[in-house]
Amino acid sequence: MAHPAPKACLRVQGTDIVNADGKRVILKGTATGGHTNMENFITGYPGHESEMRAAMLEVLGREKYDFFFDKFLEYFFTSSDASFLASLGLNCIRIPINHRHFMDSLNPSVVKPEGFKLVDRIVDACAAQGLYTILDMHTFPGGQNQGWHSDSGIHKALFWDFKDLQDRMVDLWVAIAEHYKGNTWVAGYNPMNEPGDPDHVNLQAFYRRVEKAIRAVDPDHILFLDGNTYAMDFSAFKEVLPNCVYAMHDYATMGFPAGEPYVGSPEQNEVLRKSYERKVQFMKELGVPIWNGEFGPVYASADEEEHDKINAQRYNLLGQQMSIYKKDQISWSIWLYKDIGFQGMVCVNPKTPYMRLLKPFLAKKKRLGLDKWGRDDTHVAHIYAPVIQHFHDEIPERFRDRRYPPQWRVEGHIHRVLRETLFSEILCWEYASYFEGKSLDELDALAGSFKLENCLTRDTLNEILRTG
Repeated sequence: MAHPAPKACLRVQGTDIVNADGKRVILKGTATGGHTNMENFITGYPGHESEMRAAMLEVLGREKYDFFFDKFLEYFFTSSDASFLASLGLNCIRIPINHRHFMDSLNPSVVKPEGFKLVDRIVDACAAQGLYTILDMHTFPGGQNQGWHSDSGIHKALFWDFKDLQDRMVDLWVAIAEHYKGNTWVAGYNPMNEPGDPDHVNLQAFYRRVEKAIRAVDPDHILFLDGNTYAMDFSAFKEVLPNCVYAMHDYATMGFPAGEPYVGSPEQNEVLRKSYERKVQFMKELGVPIWNGEFGPVYASADEEEHDKINAQRYNLLGQQMSIYKKDQISWSIWLYKDIGFQGMVCVNPKTPYMRLLKPFLAKKKRLGLDKWGRDDTHVAHIYAPVIQHFHDEIPERFRDRRYPPQWRVEGHIHRVLRETLFSEILCWEYASYFEGKSLDELDALAGSFKLENCLTRDTLNEILRTG
């Protein structure tokens, strides 16, 4: 039975998000990461999506390439997925989008209708289950940040250096706003995921510009505005734009292999609270709603030592974070819904054709620690240590961590260039080689591995979200 559409768009009222009746709405949900914006750790390829796709096109040819990715996009999120998420009591799904679905860099002035067809299907499936959606632009031409998930193929955020790139994205957001205006199941627009503006002033200028442009065609939808430096820094924000929710991301290092194990000590809980309070200080001081757009630990696989103990610690950590959000009654969207077994609420079954085919490659990629997200350097730390030491020896300390973001330190930037960019780009061809010679039926079965019916549920995680 279809749910009747809300009478009006959600809107901001003081520190709250409210519906047409003025009743407070707390958005609770997850994100379809790895779908309309693919990411390496989510589906198993190395590096950046556009590079992986280029290698796949070379191996498969146009017909099979189009077939495989069309089927992947079809199977990854269906009405069954929306129904499952609704059954957990969630009410809002964030849709991360790669701008390339809407825009060809060689013809950037033309907005591709295929992008709307793809996103419409998700929005409509969610609406049928009574779920709001938030449209999140996860990639930008030139890269809005320095990470792999901006799909720039490089380690710099060139978006901020070129006005014509900014013009393209303002125009795209106008087209999206024109398309979705009046759709009350869309909770709003997340114009930019995890900005990385080294100057800390370009982001605010872009937000002012895109807000004005969107409002000219769609005055009603909320904008969800991420803080700078990967949605963690609001120190340079000086103003509040109308009908906007401000979004932070709240990952805890204790939820990752490189962090200390979470034991629930008062000191660790204080670290969690202070990290959260620092990120939301701007919102609380200026009296605007808070949205935690991303958070969540990663989980150990069954082949890792003490995986049950590790995962119990991670679940306890998540529960502690959820208690902080519940106390403040903020909206949240956990990262993420579906993957191949690292962080998702549901995970592709290891017995599926996709996981069986790529098992040796995934093991190699894990051993090499190519993905930044939650990697373990046990097997390769000795390889990179001399390079890191060389940088420390030759670069004066006062310059060593000047490169933005400085939080990565020089070590993080070395890994970004060597492993996550260069090494991974070259290995895209090896990943693609696993698909060589596959028939259409075989490609359909590989894509079909991502159907909900072929996934395992992470029940403890889902129960924490159900009661959060």
